[in-house]
Amino acid sequence: MTTAAPGPRRSPGEQSRLESELRTLFEHRITFNEVLGMKVVSFDPSRPRVRFEMRPDLVGHYTYGRLHGGAIAAVLDGTGGFALMVAMGEKHPHESAAQVIQRFSRVGTIDLRVDFLRQGLGRWFEASAQVTRLGGRIGSVQTELHSDDGTLIATGAAAYMVS
Repeated sequence: MTTAAPGPRRSPGEQSRLESELRTLFEHRITFNEVLGMKVVSFDPSRPRVRFEMRPDLVGHYTYGRLHGGAIAAVLDGTGGFALMVAMGEKHPHESAAQVIQRFSRVGTIDLRVDFLRQGLGRWFEASAQVTRLGGRIGSVQTELHSDDGTLIATGAAAYMVS
């Protein structure tokens, strides 16, 4: 994926502002992410990561205490959107934090596929994503969810509107 754009890269201070604003947007302003307890772990453009703790209200199977499939799908969807936000910041390195944040108002899920591979058991879970394509209108992402012991729980593939 080519992310180079004309113009100078934003300053380290502006990059820090962008990451701070993106964290606030992802963890708090998208209130469903806050309900799920999703927290940014890494802004690494090649594989951004988020994490959330297991809680009784996320249980889908009461006998075994497994993570609910809907929570898994929502986390993978949110992580894919987060990865696109990071990628959009990289694609437009000359823009200020405010300009990049404005671009996120147009991001929306078009399609999401989730493959549930193993039981969602653990104290916490970490999701990561890789942007496979970021075009002018559509972005595509591959996602993974791992338990605290590193077990791969689920994978996802999604397409998002980005403009």
